[in-house]
Amino acid sequence: MTPKFRGIWTALVTPFTEADAVDRDALAALVRDQLDAGVHGLVPCGTTGETATLTDAEQDTVITTCLDVVAGRIPVVAGAGANDTRKAIENHRRVAALRAGPDRQYKVSGALHVTPWYNKPTQEGLYRHFRGVADSADLPIILYNVPGRTGVDLLPDTIARLAKDEPKFVAVKEATGSVQRSQEVLNKLASVRPDFAVLSGDDGHILSLLALGGDGVISVTSHLCARELVQMVKAFDEGRLAEAQRLSRLTSPLSVTMFFRSNPIPVKTALAITGRGGGQIAARFRLPLCPLSDDENTQLRKMLIADGWL
Repeated sequence: MTPKFRGIWTALVTPFTEADAVDRDALAALVRDQLDAGVHGLVPCGTTGETATLTDAEQDTVITTCLDVVAGRIPVVAGAGANDTRKAIENHRRVAALRAGPDRQYKVSGALHVTPWYNKPTQEGLYRHFRGVADSADLPIILYNVPGRTGVDLLPDTIARLAKDEPKFVAVKEATGSVQRSQEVLNKLASVRPDFAVLSGDDGHILSLLALGGDGVISVTSHLCARELVQMVKAFDEGRLAEAQRLSRLTSPLSVTMFFRSNPIPVKTALAITGRGGGQIAARFRLPLCPLSDDENTQLRKMLIADGWL
């Protein structure tokens, strides 16, 4: 059964060991911490997971580690996008076939597919790309629109066309940074797929999107404040708007702090500084991403103190 894509979904970092391997123990501790916080879903192997620097085998390790620890308690949606449609289809089929658990009973609940970057396809090219992926496996798809990183914008009409033509498309992660764009997407979907979920890709817009009729967020800041974000969604859903607003004010400064340098550099470093997320994550990255300078580390500490998280 397709899960309802609502609430707080954490876009997980990928921890690395000193030997530059995927740190499965640190990842498992992070996943357990997220489960304890009550998040509604997890998204490994996205932008925040430094997936561009992971081999296919490493991506499979990250995903199956998550599935093993989660053990079916919440849905796991794995990043599988590529800017070559053939590779995106290969990724999609591979992710759909992954199994974990003692009886291989756990599998992903869907795949996150970002728009192809660098190629700059037309809207028709985007439509054909995503339809090709959808036709390749029986797996729900979350579309991911982040033009600031990819150089291409998946427009509301194209999202609505995909949603109308293929039920495997179940949600979109809308990361244009525009609340108005989210409203346009919701307007287009209302008449063709009212069940289609709209998730924010911008942590600072969660409450605004919920108020517009959206569904939640695929979050970076939830590495640090998952409990508070989960409580915010719960308060909103129960009609306790003042409490939801209070929690939004509490958490929203992190949406600036966690992006003062390229994601995931600040959030991984913040996890190392604060000991949150299971307490095992080091500020290790794969080039071309690199650690913060001493001055930037000091700046991040000051921002975390000012935000109330250190």
